[in-house]
Parts: sequence; C-alpha cells; structure tokens
Amino acid sequence: MNRTFHLVSLGCPKNLVDSEVVYGLLEKAGWNGVDEPEEAAVLLINTCGFIQPAVEESIEEILQLATYKSADPSKKLVVIGCLVQRYREKLEAELEEVDLFVGTEGVVQVAPLLNRLADGIETDSLVIGDPFLMTSALPRRRSTPFFRAWLKITEGCDNRCSYCMIPSIRGRLRSRSEEDLVEESRALVDGGVRELSLVAQDLTAYGTDLCGERRLESLVRKLLDRTSVDWIRLLYLYPSTVSTELIDIIAENDRIVPYLDIPLQHVSTKILKAMNRRYNREVAVDLVAEIRKRIPDAALRTTLLLGFPGETEDDVKEVESFLRDTELDHVGVFAYANEEGSAAERFSLQVEEDEIRERLARIITLQSEISQRRLRRFVSRVEPVLIEGVSRETDLLLEGRTRYQAPDIDGCVLINEGDTRSGEIVEVEITEAQIYDLVGRIV
Repeated sequence: MNRTFHLVSLGCPKNLVDSEVVYGLLEKAGWNGVDEPEEAAVLLINTCGFIQPAVEESIEEILQLATYKSADPSKKLVVIGCLVQRYREKLEAELEEVDLFVGTEGVVQVAPLLNRLADGIETDSLVIGDPFLMTSALPRRRSTPFFRAWLKITEGCDNRCSYCMIPSIRGRLRSRSEEDLVEESRALVDGGVRELSLVAQDLTAYGTDLCGERRLESLVRKLLDRTSVDWIRLLYLYPSTVSTELIDIIAENDRIVPYLDIPLQHVSTKILKAMNRRYNREVAVDLVAEIRKRIPDAALRTTLLLGFPGETEDDVKEVESFLRDTELDHVGVFAYANEEGSAAERFSLQVEEDEIRERLARIITLQSEISQRRLRRFVSRVEPVLIEGVSRETDLLLEGRTRYQAPDIDGCVLINEGDTRSGEIVEVEITEAQIYDLVGRIV
C-alpha cells in the first residue's frame, strides 16, 4: 500500500489541534497527505461526538468516505476522536466499513497503527489509549492561515455540567506546563503567527491540576514577556473564575485583545443550578459590569442554551432582560437536546421541541438587534484589522477582523478600498455597520 492519507477534521478548534498533530506525526512517519480522497490509500476522519448534531454529522462524513472505499476496496477507512471515545464498541458493531477506530487518547498512536495497516499486520480494530496530553515537541501541521493559530493549553475538564459529556469523553483536567506553552508559542510566532487564540474546555481552570491554583494569569504574563505575538485572544472563560487580576491584565496590555468569551449557558439562577454551573444570575450581571468598568470598550461573547428541562417562560424572560441590560456583542444561541448518558437526560419537566424552537427564534431576533447596535459604535473609528485575504463573498473585496472579532465564529470587516497582503495588521476606517459585519477602507 502506498503511504498516502486524506484527513477530514470535524468539530471545535481543540479537535482541530489534535488533527494537526496527527497530520504532523504521519508526515514525520513518512506518510503524504493528499487533498482528494480518491488519491488516498487511507481515509482518515477526526470526529466530534459532543452533541447529537455533531454525532450525526460525523456519521454522515464517515459514510461519505466509505463510498470511496466501496469504489476501491484496497483503501482503508480510519475513524478517530470524540465519537470513538464516546461510543466505542457500539460504533465498531454498526460501522463494518471502518477498518480502525482510535479514541481521543490515541493521537500519538495513529502513525504506528497506520503503518501496521499499510504493512498488512493484523491489529485491534478499536484502540482507546492512555490519557494523552500534547507537548511542543510533537510535530504539528497547521491548517489555519499562517498568521493565526490555536494554542490548546489543557485537555479534559473537571466541571460536571449536567448536560455535558465532555468529562466522560475527554477525561479529567490535564494542564500543559507554562514552559511548554511558551516554547510552542515562540515556535508559532517564528513561523509567522500574529494572533494566538488560547483554547481549552475551561481556560480559567488552567493549572489547578498542577499546583492546586489557577495559573492562567501567570501563563498570559509569560506569553506577553517571552513572545512577540501581536494579538493574544482568550476563549472559553468560566464565568465564576474570571478574576479581577485577569481583567486588569487585559486592560493594561494592548497585545491581549479586548475580547472575552465567557459561556454563560443561561442566566436564570434556577436553571444554572440544575445545569450544575457554579454561579447565579447575580454573578453574571456583576461580572459584565466589572468588565465594562475596567475595559469599557471590550467585546463580550457568550453562548446560551435554551429549552433546558424545567425552563419556563419566566426563565426565558430573564434571558431577554439580561441581554437588553448588558448588550453583549456576540451571542451564540443553541437549542437544548438530551445527550445520551448525561444527568439532564433523566430530568423531569422536559420542554417540547416546538417550544424550544420558538424561544430560540425570539432570543436570536433580540440579539441580532443588539449586535447590530453594538457594531454601530465602530462607524467612523479607525481600528487595526488583521487581514485574512480576499473576501469569501466576492473577490472584489478584502476581508479581515478587528480585535473585537474572533476567527471562524464572529463577523468580519469587509474592505472596499485599499490593498494589502494576508497576515498584515493595517489601520482601517470603519464606514458602515451591518448586522454582523463591518465595512471599511484602509487608511
């Protein structure tokens, strides 16, 4: 068998980092990645199994890749990642087209396992592996543009939210050392990275497994002191553990973008308690007020989960009043669905799907008005913009992002006047605010 592979990566940025490590390890082992599945000897897919829609997408992609194997039975089909870790033997029994299943902890084993497949050596069809934590020493083939990268600082999660399966899929919290993260960051910056987005299941929990205390603030200070990266972005901050010290660090350092991603999930104290979230409405309100006080122009992003068991119309009205009062910049709104094996699956007072959809539509409509109003404050301002390249809408425009817009999840800046290269940070005068995007010209 020729040693070529085609890799499909699904799910979140944290999963994408795993895919980049797998790609790097395979290249180091002598394998060649190809863009077209028809050209590959091994079809490889890194799956997401976090929520039911992601599970369904993963299954669809597996079956799609299986059609290439049907056309050419010499190909091997390999499924790795969260879906395997979550469903294990069930997948093995139901997806006979797949030659090898590897769980989330088997990242470093993928290359030797594929070598065995290529050499025709019999091996177990399901490999889960021991708890894994990446290091800067591992090769990593980045799939993001050269000027930005994800920095995964922990693995696993110790929070036990009643709706979430992450701890059972990814395991307990495991933090990388500060030195190792500085080492990787320096290498990324040397490779041209200008924006570094720190990601984890819970960013503010970083370090608690290493020394019994949160060390995110210390890590951020070291990244500022020991790297020259232009922008540092902090994603997935747990609401009750966003410290005053962290807020002050952001306020005092221009290289940390004034953008805080704080997944609240809800604001009704009753629902938050049922979700097993460690805060209440008052904590959420006070946190937003504290951030607005210390970083007046900060962009705030959150996610909300509507339709949780026991949620009433009064709880939804609490969400509406909170959004009106706080005017958050970016809000991702999702419909609750029972996850097999979660505590909430067994809760009483389940909300009907039609009711969840109606609540979702109301909140999305309300937030779109708020987001557009928040964007209008940028009109006539000149902002540094990181240029992504030609617009996805038309090759007549350039596209970039301000410090207030995160890659892949928020809107962008459409540039209709001026010219520059991808990866440059340029001054742009904002001339128009749309619902989610800005329009401007290079000055």
